[in-house]
Amino acid sequence: MQDHVRKDSLKRLRYIEGHLAGIRRMIEADQYCVDVLKQTRAVRRAIEKLEAMMLDGHLGDCVVEGIKGGREAQIITELSELYRIANR
Repeated sequence: MQDHVRKDSLKRLRYIEGHLAGIRRMIEADQYCVDVLKQTRAVRRAIEKLEAMMLDGHLGDCVVEGIKGGREAQIITELSELYRIANR
């Protein structure tokens, strides 16, 4: 993983962890369900952004290096698997 992708991923994960802790506190405090649901959606969006960022990094670095290294079949299999997972 590229250093900037790792750094940005860890930053986003800290944000997500903080957000989840906030949601837990909201539930413990018996906050209004709609408000909690809005926050869970925000966490899902943050996770989607994390995934997109990691995928971009993977395509720009790992995939290129794998193909240059003669691992085309493995790379194609991995990308196909990611595509299947994304479309579930």
